[in-house]
Amino acid sequence: MALSLPAIMKTTAARLSALYLLLFALCAVLLVLYMTSLSARMLTAQTQETINDEVLGLARAYQRGGLPVLVRVVEARSRQPGANLYLIADANGQILTGNVQSLEPGVIETEGWTTDPFSYQRFGEGELDRLRSGGSDQATPPANEGNTPQSTGEKGHNAIALVLRLPNQMIMLVGRDLGEPERFRAVISRALTLALGMMGLGGILIWFFVGRAALKRIDSVSDASRRIMGGDLSGRLPVTGAGDEFDRLSENLNSMLARIAMLNEGLKQVSDNIAHDLKTPLTRLRNRAEATLAGRHKTEEYRQALEGTIAESDQLIKTFNAILMISRLEAGYSSEQTGPVDLAATVSDVVELYEPVAEEAGVALETTVSEAFTINGNRELIGQALSNIVDNAIKYSTDAAEAPKVRVVLERAGNEIKLAVTDNGHGIPDDADRARATERFVRLEKSRSQPGSGLGLSLAKAIMTFHNGRLDLLPANPGLSVVMSFPFRETH
Repeated sequence: MALSLPAIMKTTAARLSALYLLLFALCAVLLVLYMTSLSARMLTAQTQETINDEVLGLARAYQRGGLPVLVRVVEARSRQPGANLYLIADANGQILTGNVQSLEPGVIETEGWTTDPFSYQRFGEGELDRLRSGGSDQATPPANEGNTPQSTGEKGHNAIALVLRLPNQMIMLVGRDLGEPERFRAVISRALTLALGMMGLGGILIWFFVGRAALKRIDSVSDASRRIMGGDLSGRLPVTGAGDEFDRLSENLNSMLARIAMLNEGLKQVSDNIAHDLKTPLTRLRNRAEATLAGRHKTEEYRQALEGTIAESDQLIKTFNAILMISRLEAGYSSEQTGPVDLAATVSDVVELYEPVAEEAGVALETTVSEAFTINGNRELIGQALSNIVDNAIKYSTDAAEAPKVRVVLERAGNEIKLAVTDNGHGIPDDADRARATERFVRLEKSRSQPGSGLGLSLAKAIMTFHNGRLDLLPANPGLSVVMSFPFRETH
């Protein structure tokens, strides 16, 4: 899949990122508007408070000395540097004193706060502008010629003011220039807009690269999946080690693939082993029947041939039943019911069953049970596994140089319950052979003189896996120790 923008937009991660980016941008724009409006309101309120303080001061001066004192105070304050505006005009709007040369028409005609910011020009600004532009011989109009303002143009200023009518119908205007608040508000607006732009650009870049990286991960998983579906069951999904959801998904799928590969390998081994190990008894069964039918025999000889055929058939049925049981247990399914199992009672029953077999083979069968343990499991399956292990121990301990002996020990070791069956035969000295001994149809005896199908330990291993335990083959020096380990849980 090409790593293009349309391909990235088709991914769920990219769509979610785009949705979050849109939501973030909307919130950021609303934040900019709110902060700008809030700063404007705060600055306006602060300006109006400053004007009110000035008006109170001028009102006290008027109360002390009337219009002459008011005019002197206004003239004094007009000469001071600052952003405050002062103006006194007659009833007709003719400017008498103050630091304002011209006003926007209609400002002083309405008493109270100006509804909107108005433009004005201070004294001397026109002459200063002409000097800066190279000077001019054109005469300037008188400063106080009516209240009709000159065109302020680009050199004008904006302000807000409070217009008051004095008792003698004269007009007083007290205002404040908005240059500093407007510059402050513009700085805030530019800063917020720049921050919004940077965050938006960063969000877009992060969204693009994160979506691109996610798409790469998905493409690698898709490529690995196609190889696996093509027959390469050894392939695995890539794991980067980041520990994110992609890694967790890949690890789970890899575990599933490993399980499938193991089951497929087991199925392959079963097919091969059935073809090799079951061919011999079936051939022997056919040859016996053919030899019996070839000649003329007595009734007793026919009976013996049929009994041998039945015995061979029973052994084949047992082998097939063991194969089915192993497959069912390894697949994680069993129709058998589980419940409390007394391991000590199970050991006692199995040992009692095999005591005559051991005595006939000349093997001493001993039992050591430290205490009674109860686990949750299937009594028949555990008994079947223990029977297979004890049967193998008796069978392979008869070749011991000293007196053959088999010991069955049940004890607790840490957080596990150990059920060990130990013989003093030749054992299995090679570690690799001990690992292979639990595979299906594996028989380490080269001569194949001992009866069996090579499924006993394999079935025991499958039963232990079903019970969340494990089966270990350990050297006993001499002999072999087969240990069934069950998880121990406290019972209350």
